[in-house]
Amino acid sequence: MAARVRIKDHWKEQRLFERRALIAGALIGVLALVLFARLVTLQVVRHDYYTDLSQGNRVRIEPLPAPRGLILDRNGTVLAENRPAYQLELVREEVSDLDATLQRLSDIGLIPADDIDDARKLVRSHRSFDSVPIRLRLDDEQIATFAVHRYEFPGVDIRTRLARSYPYGEIAVHALGYVAAISEQDLARIDRAAYSGTTLIGKLGVEAAYEAELHGHNGSREILVNAQGRSVQRQGAFVPNLNTVDPVAGEDLILAMDLEVQKVAETELGARRGAVIAIDPANGDVIALVSRPGYDPNAFGRGISRVEYQALLDNIDRPLFNRALRGTYPSGSTIKPAIALAGLAYGEVNPSQTRFCAGVFRLPGSSRMFREGRSGRHGAVGIVDSIARSCDVYFYDLASRLGVDRIAAFLAPFGFGSLTGIDIGGEKPGLLPSREWKRKAFSNPADQVWFPGETVNFGIGQGYFLVTPLQLAHYTSILANQGTSWKPRLVNAVRDPVSGAVRHLAPQKDAEVSATPEQWHLVMEGMLGALRGRGTAAATAGRNMTYAIAGKTGTAQVFSVGQTEKYDEKTVAERLRDHSWFIAFAPAEAPRIAVAVIVENGGFGSTGAAPIARKVMDAWLVNGGGA
Repeated sequence: MAARVRIKDHWKEQRLFERRALIAGALIGVLALVLFARLVTLQVVRHDYYTDLSQGNRVRIEPLPAPRGLILDRNGTVLAENRPAYQLELVREEVSDLDATLQRLSDIGLIPADDIDDARKLVRSHRSFDSVPIRLRLDDEQIATFAVHRYEFPGVDIRTRLARSYPYGEIAVHALGYVAAISEQDLARIDRAAYSGTTLIGKLGVEAAYEAELHGHNGSREILVNAQGRSVQRQGAFVPNLNTVDPVAGEDLILAMDLEVQKVAETELGARRGAVIAIDPANGDVIALVSRPGYDPNAFGRGISRVEYQALLDNIDRPLFNRALRGTYPSGSTIKPAIALAGLAYGEVNPSQTRFCAGVFRLPGSSRMFREGRSGRHGAVGIVDSIARSCDVYFYDLASRLGVDRIAAFLAPFGFGSLTGIDIGGEKPGLLPSREWKRKAFSNPADQVWFPGETVNFGIGQGYFLVTPLQLAHYTSILANQGTSWKPRLVNAVRDPVSGAVRHLAPQKDAEVSATPEQWHLVMEGMLGALRGRGTAAATAGRNMTYAIAGKTGTAQVFSVGQTEKYDEKTVAERLRDHSWFIAFAPAEAPRIAVAVIVENGGFGSTGAAPIARKVMDAWLVNGGGA
C-alpha cells in the first residue's frame, strides 16, 4: 500500500504570517509611540530641567574663601594680614592614581618626599570633589616647573588664594599664634560646608581663640570647565549665565597690645629664655606678652615641612613653648607683698614692731636652719623694710605663724592656683599648695603629711608653690589696684570690615582681695622702698626715675642647696642657675602699667629681670606708648 502524502495548506500559512506581521507591526507601532512620547518629554516637557543638568556637567561650583580678618595693635598697626599667594590643589575624583600623582609631584620638586604621606592622608580625609591644597605658597620657580609638566597632572592645578602673613615675624608670636593647613583633627570638629575652599585655620593664640570672628563666611561662583575639568571662558557658541555669591570677610581684631612696647620687651629680653607680661591695671588689657625664644609664624602659613617642624621640637630652648602662659616657676620673693598683706589682715603683724634678722631662722624645737638670702643679715626690720630689703628671715617667721592654710586661702583671690581667664587658650593654673592639696596629690601616707618647714619655704615663694608669668602680672595689677581684679585680655575691640564700625568689648571684673587702706599703704611703701635707698632694685630699675615705681625682686631656686653648702653662680651650670624675677607697677600713685618679668637662669632679680621691666615701663609711660 502506497504511503500517504500530506498536501501543504498555503492559505493557512499565509493567514498565520499575516497575523504575526500584524502583531509585530502593532508592537513596533506601540514602541514607536512610547519612544516618541519619551522624546517629547525629554525635549519639550522637561527641556529646562535637563538643560540645567547638562550645564552642570560643564559648569562647576567653586567656593570663594572669605578674606580672613586682620589683627591690629591698639594703634592700628597691622600684625596679621592677607597676601595673594599661589598654591597647588588637587581634586581626588579627577585623579586616576593618587599615589602615582603625588610621587610624580615629588619627583619634580613640588612636594617634599617626607610630606607625601601627610598629603595623601589630607586628600583622602576630604570629599572626593573637594579641591584640597597639597602645597602652599609656591614660588616663581615652582610655578614655572608645574606649568611645564601641567599636562601630566589632570585634577591638579594652581589656584590663587589669600595667604596669612605676619609682617613682624617672631614679634608677639606667642600672643598672636599662627594659622596652618586644616588637618584631619580640624575636619572632625569644624563645619565642612562653612570651610569649603578654606585652606588655613587658626592653631594657637588669638588666631585660634577668635577663629569664629576671623574666618568670615565663604561665597561661591559658577565656572565653565572643559572635559579635563579645567576652567574655560566658553565652549563653542555656549556662553553660560554664571552666578556668583560674594564672600563676607572676617571681622578685624583690635588688640590691647602696643607694638612699640612689645618690641622693647622682646629686644630687652633678647636671646635669653624668659617671659615679659605688661598689663593695664585699669581694665586688664595686656599691653605686651613676650615669650622667648620664639619662632616665625610665617613658616606655618606657607606650609612648614616635617624637617623644619622637627627642628623646632628638638630645639633645647623650646621655642614653641609659651612660657608666659604655660611656664610654671617658684615665685621667689615676689610673693612677699601678699604674705605681708596676709599677716596684716590676720593680725599676725604689728606695723610698729620689728624683728631682728641675724641671717638664720630656726623653727621652734628644730635644728634645721633656714638661711637668709644674698644679703646675709638685716638687723632689726619692720614690715615695710622687710619688703623693701627682701628679708627672708622676717617672712620665714611670718609664714610659720600664719600657717599654710591661711596663706593658701589668702592667696587664692589673687588668682594663684587657678586660671586667670585670659582670652586665649593654653594657660596653666600653676600650683597653690595646702594641706588638703598634699593629701590628694600623694598616694603614700607618709608623703601626705604637711611639715612646718614646707610652710617656711612657702613664705618666700619656694617649695611646692608654682606660678606662671601671667599670674604674677595679674597679681601685680591687683596690688596696683589695691584689691580690684580684672581678667587679662588681649583683644579689646572688634571691627566690621565693611562699615568700619568698632565694637568695644567690656572688661570683666574678677574676685576682689579685701584689706584696709592702711594695710595696702604699708605694702605699697615696702614696694616703693625696693626701688629706693637700700632696696633690692634701687641700683638697677630704680636709677634716675622720673616717676614713682613700686616693685619687688625675686630669685627662684632651680635646685636645693644643702645647709652647709654655699650657692656660687660662677661655678653652677648655666641651666641650673636661679631664675630672675621682677614685678612692678607705675606710677605708684595712679598705676597705668603692671609688669612681671622672668629671665630663666638669670640670677638675682635685681640684675636679671629688673632692668628689663624698667625699659618696658619707660616705653609705656615716658616714650608715649601709654599716652
